[in-house]
Amino acid sequence: MRGTVTIAGKPLSHANVTLFAGDRQGVRELGSATTDANGAFQIRSHQRTGSVLYVEAATSGDRSLRLRSVVGVGPGGGVPQRSQSAVTVNELTTVAGTYALAQFTDQRGITGPSPGLENAAATSHNLADPATGKPGKVVTDQNNGSKNDTLATLGTLANLVSLCAPGADTGRCRGMLRLATPQGGRAPGDTTEAVLNLARNPRLATGELYALAGQAHTYTPALTVAPTAWVLALHYTARDVYAPGRIAIDAKGNVWASNNWLPGTRNPSPYVTVQDAVGNPTLNSPITGGGMKAGAWGIAIDHEGSVWVPSYGGNAMSKYSSTGKPLSPDTGFKNGDLNHPQGTAVDQKGNIWIANFYGLKGNRGKGSVIVYPHGDPAKAITITGGGLDHPFSIQIDGYGRAWVSNARLNGAKLMDTRPLKGHAGGSVTVIGPDFKPTSFSPIKDTSLDWPLGLAVDSRNNVWVPSFLSNSVTELGPNGKVTGVYKLPTTIAPWSIAIDGSDRVWVAGFGAPSVSVLCGVNTSACPPGSSTGSLLSPPNGYRSNSIQHLTAVQLDQSGNVWLANNWSALAPPTGGTGLVELIGVATPVCTPLQPLPARPASTSPTACPTQTSTQPR
Repeated sequence: MRGTVTIAGKPLSHANVTLFAGDRQGVRELGSATTDANGAFQIRSHQRTGSVLYVEAATSGDRSLRLRSVVGVGPGGGVPQRSQSAVTVNELTTVAGTYALAQFTDQRGITGPSPGLENAAATSHNLADPATGKPGKVVTDQNNGSKNDTLATLGTLANLVSLCAPGADTGRCRGMLRLATPQGGRAPGDTTEAVLNLARNPRLATGELYALAGQAHTYTPALTVAPTAWVLALHYTARDVYAPGRIAIDAKGNVWASNNWLPGTRNPSPYVTVQDAVGNPTLNSPITGGGMKAGAWGIAIDHEGSVWVPSYGGNAMSKYSSTGKPLSPDTGFKNGDLNHPQGTAVDQKGNIWIANFYGLKGNRGKGSVIVYPHGDPAKAITITGGGLDHPFSIQIDGYGRAWVSNARLNGAKLMDTRPLKGHAGGSVTVIGPDFKPTSFSPIKDTSLDWPLGLAVDSRNNVWVPSFLSNSVTELGPNGKVTGVYKLPTTIAPWSIAIDGSDRVWVAGFGAPSVSVLCGVNTSACPPGSSTGSLLSPPNGYRSNSIQHLTAVQLDQSGNVWLANNWSALAPPTGGTGLVELIGVATPVCTPLQPLPARPASTSPTACPTQTSTQPR
């Protein structure tokens, strides 16, 4: 391997350069060298194996400078293997690699389970090219570049790193390291640790660090105003990913999406789309057939990797193999008298649960839940009662119970008014593994005002965002309201997801944004936080790429995926593509197990199959 190390646009001479391999077993050193007067180095190694290969460069004297570049992606991920024999190490590659692998980095280096580790390593190349050291092809393309702040944020972060160049003002370097110290944490020892702290704590010292970065001018474009958070967002607009409603992520990290409309129209889309972990269409996406007509707000992946998607306009369920082959008939599965189906979930036994919504027109008070036992439509079971009233979302808890949000018809009709006025009410129904509503259903509370998406955390608490009350309601496993958390800005929350640290990610439809709440695991939140504390800026994480969101989902690399459902509210106009927030969440097993769980390196299987238990 040959390469060059630069800092502040100049060669870094006499630097110690080391090639590492990282995987679930740990980190191994494969070779090392010292740069010459031109910053050049050469490393000879007979070992080129590992989930991720990366190079680090550090000066032998002042240890505050450490640079990094991800130069190889090994087998085991959902992306092709890749390695570079000619590389560049600089501030941009440092920021790119550190952000993308923020959830896999510790004092030993970069390590973790597949496929999240490999997929994260490949994502770094979307931000910076390891061969040239220049911004990557994705961050500079027509969807990103000048369209959002990510390229400029990348440049600003790189300028911060350049403050620690040899011969530079040491006071500025020390100031940067001090400002990049998380609340209650220790100061970073070098530039890579500083960037890591910003990736994991995006709200750190935004104004002060922005002002400090303005004293360096190595990289352009750079931000012209201080950010509200150090978040890197990438926008992907693959073919026919238009008005995407719901997202599901498979075991390889592929991102499946249902799509409401055809591009530029409000005509029903016949496509289900799939993108790989770095945003490229895969599995012959867009996929048609299987009865798809206007993918609804629902998509779930079963234990065999097959993908179930409700066909809202076809009053049916469509099923696809893990390779994208339609497995349902041309009309879809209609068993169970489906009527505009929405939310879909898979339980521990492989049963497919479907929220039978009954549409936006008429049918007041209607609604049911359909179950395909072990995925067999011919044995469809129809469940009524328990307060089911235009059920929208459905999720499974650790006891095998299905939690269902009842959106009611009133909320749907409010969408036809501008501005939204009044209340719609709503409730939550809980259905046991015996397919009968529980005795405490329906769950009602004034905070439940047009509840749409919901999610279950690792301790069987259920989190329900309400569109009209602009709040998130926490329900205990017994159905009791244990918390109501009002969002500080009116975002009209639609969807919700729980990460591997039980933090709660909330997607805003009314105001395009993502808010984060501390969950029940308060140890994963900043000191002084309690359950429900807001961890994101008051207005949420925002980007020009984020449109009106109906779905948020998390992958095994710690990335947050968002569905741009509408781009304009009046008249309703479809949103374009998916947005990915890089490395900001704790990784979670995919597909959902159904409880959120962090992939483990210490067990034979990173994501073992969950089984249901009995409620206490």
